[in-house]
Amino acid sequence: MLKKFTLKNYKNFKDEISIDFENTAGYQFSTDCITDGIISKMLIYGRNATGKTNLGKALMDINKTMFGGRNFYDTGIFLNADSIDKTAIFSYEFCFENNELVYRYARLSNQDLRKEELLIDGKTIFSCDFENNKFYFENLEYINAETANVDRYKQSVDSGDDEEFQVLKLPFLTWLLSNVALSNDSILIKLANYARRMLMITAGNEMLRNPRITNDSFYELLEDSNRLKDLEDFLNEMGIKCKLILEKLPDGQKKLYFRHEKLVPFDETASSGTLALVDLYRRLIPKSWAPSLLYLDEFDAFYHYEMAEKVINFLKKRYPKCQVIMTSHNTNLMTNRLMRPDCLFILSREGTLTALCHATERELREGHNLEKMYISGEFDKYE
Repeated sequence: MLKKFTLKNYKNFKDEISIDFENTAGYQFSTDCITDGIISKMLIYGRNATGKTNLGKALMDINKTMFGGRNFYDTGIFLNADSIDKTAIFSYEFCFENNELVYRYARLSNQDLRKEELLIDGKTIFSCDFENNKFYFENLEYINAETANVDRYKQSVDSGDDEEFQVLKLPFLTWLLSNVALSNDSILIKLANYARRMLMITAGNEMLRNPRITNDSFYELLEDSNRLKDLEDFLNEMGIKCKLILEKLPDGQKKLYFRHEKLVPFDETASSGTLALVDLYRRLIPKSWAPSLLYLDEFDAFYHYEMAEKVINFLKKRYPKCQVIMTSHNTNLMTNRLMRPDCLFILSREGTLTALCHATERELREGHNLEKMYISGEFDKYE
């Protein structure tokens, strides 16, 4: 699992900011927010423009660093506009069984990797300084990769003085995974499996904006009666009492309906909240793999607070070991009945992330009304 993520000089985060999943406070309630001593369900609050979305993008950066991805060539602003530092720093600390792994790197942009380093149990396995053409590969035998042809790798990233190719540095970790036969229990394979299953879902309604594009492939899945029933059960569990039926039209297209005495077209009549729920289902549930880390940005933007609670409880039940980070403005969710003070965080305008239990001099207990304290200004200092 991911133990700690640290970021510096990325977008609106000029100074170092960390998400410390190990920093728990020992509460004996809402224990389903903790897995193996690590926070697995987290809720982040923050005013508009504090960087909740950017924090999620940064957290997902390891995925596109290791595997590329559709946003790899994003040309948007990358470094903090007020910083004089030349690179953004990303650091990930993992725990896989009895081993601790740290993977950190520095970037000038989405494409331009400047430094990379891997440590296992405190030992530096490799480090690459692409800017100064300095490499350290002395401990590859520690991960059974001593047969790696590092000279071939160095040749592949040596672009000389040609600036056109300076941005095409392939991470050594990515190269290792592709060029060395690693055992299934290798810690690098465990890292790759975790990073590959990291997923970020932003608030919105793709089914409403692009119904034809998104629905065609999704409705193919719903041809499976078990999958259609699962979607129906999901909506009912969320408080949307309904029955669904999928029909094939004369032109071969498929269409989803609410089943009543007369069929009611789903796309045209479902509320924005119902469509948002189905969109969440579409983007998450049918996958053949369970996510390792799920970042849900403004996940409840279209939900009544009771439905938002149901979604959180569903995620706890469906993905007990998945590290789920949700961002929200909904203070109704700021309750010990659902979460707990060491799993509720405030992201400030200054780029600090503080758990509620560390944002007050009071000793927060199960009986405290956290929402009332928040609205009354108890935590204003950390916003």
